[in-house]
Amino acid sequence: MPDPDTAPFLVGTGILLLHLLGIIHVIHALMTVRTAQGTIAWMVSLIAAPWVAIPLYWIAGRSRFSGYVRARRSDDADLRKLADEMHRRLRHYEIKPDDAFGRAAEILGGLPFTRGNELTLLIDGEETFEALFTSILSAEKYLLINFFIVKNDRIGTRFKDALVSRAKAGVKVYFLFDEIGSHKLSRSYLKEMEDAGIQCYAFGSNRHWWSRLQINFRNHRKIVVVDGEEAFIGGINVGDEYLGRDQRFGAWRDTHLKLRGPSVQAIQLVFIEDWNWAADDVPADLNWSGHAETADQIAAIIPTGPADPADSWQLVVAEAANTSRERLWIASPYFVPDGGVLTALQAAAIRGADVRILIPEKADHLLVWLSAFTYFEQTIPFGVKLYRYKRGFLHQKVMLVDDQLACVGTANLDNRSFRLNFEISGLSSDKAFIEEVAHMLELDFENSEVVKVTDFTERKFGFRLACRAARLMAPVQ
Repeated sequence: MPDPDTAPFLVGTGILLLHLLGIIHVIHALMTVRTAQGTIAWMVSLIAAPWVAIPLYWIAGRSRFSGYVRARRSDDADLRKLADEMHRRLRHYEIKPDDAFGRAAEILGGLPFTRGNELTLLIDGEETFEALFTSILSAEKYLLINFFIVKNDRIGTRFKDALVSRAKAGVKVYFLFDEIGSHKLSRSYLKEMEDAGIQCYAFGSNRHWWSRLQINFRNHRKIVVVDGEEAFIGGINVGDEYLGRDQRFGAWRDTHLKLRGPSVQAIQLVFIEDWNWAADDVPADLNWSGHAETADQIAAIIPTGPADPADSWQLVVAEAANTSRERLWIASPYFVPDGGVLTALQAAAIRGADVRILIPEKADHLLVWLSAFTYFEQTIPFGVKLYRYKRGFLHQKVMLVDDQLACVGTANLDNRSFRLNFEISGLSSDKAFIEEVAHMLELDFENSEVVKVTDFTERKFGFRLACRAARLMAPVQ
């Protein structure tokens, strides 16, 4: 037992050392945290309660996803070779966007706009899964699969069986899933796939021990590539709720995108970057040829995430608002904009653009749902129109900028997509595709209700207090 006379000294020394360690972390936060609000919050916490704040800082305070290699700007020989080869083969299809937003998106994503694509808008789960399974079962050489959520339910079982059947037919299958989003996925589910020859990896914890401290970062992408000829991206994961089978949510409103043409190679490259992080491997013998489809639609793939040198998706949304002149329509299940995006939305509405934000009536994540209420007073009086979708749960991630660009992808209007999640979006300047997206959103607005400021201000004090408190957690929601 320690000497009673020395116990106070030891306790005091321990507390002093802990506070010194807290100060060291304060310096790290001051030098690395991206936002002033986040820096101040961490500094106060680390000084006042280092015994609690230090572990939290290692989990939630990190501003960059360490170790991830972007092939588009990589010194890694294998990845750089793939990126160079893709650009060389696609040079014939590359075009330069003729608007400021398109140029900004291309720079931020690091991938080109190309002509010669064919885009198919897939509305809701039934249409998406029908197209997805048709393509999967047609695979002859390989399948690249990445989902944020995969569940062992009815549709999840059908999904697994489809992959297993193609693997047994000699198709190479690479299956990537997010470790947090798919945390309920059973070992038996994965073993059945592995026994069929499918390579399965979780995105989150890989060969680096310190990667286990990066759990606040998520791979939120949904990617399927079939033989390098077809690709799918969008809002739909693998679970029964995406087919409206969850009694809690009922009907599920979502949007996915099927692509053919040169843009498929860009999506394939993004998958390879993710796979390299998780598996420390680059799949060989993939199809990088790329060829034009007769539809000849223009498209670009915009991957964003915490390994980027800037907050790429936040900049994409802010630039969309800054360049919009006639309309800016955004559908997202979460509305928790940061200061830069909020100001850009206000300015666009003041400028006379038709700014509409479509969000769900129902909540799947309580904190972000509560946080959205606090933005009513900062948007509606400036002319921003907010709508709540009434026919089930709205989960789509869609954006329309004037008659210039339409976007379908995985990124939401919140801090997670701005700074913490790996996302992927497809942009197009094709007039027919833009009209199709606009028509789809018009129907969604018809099934929605306009939000009023009083929907928040006339609520009971306890509810408004809960909303304000939830907003404080916006950086990590």
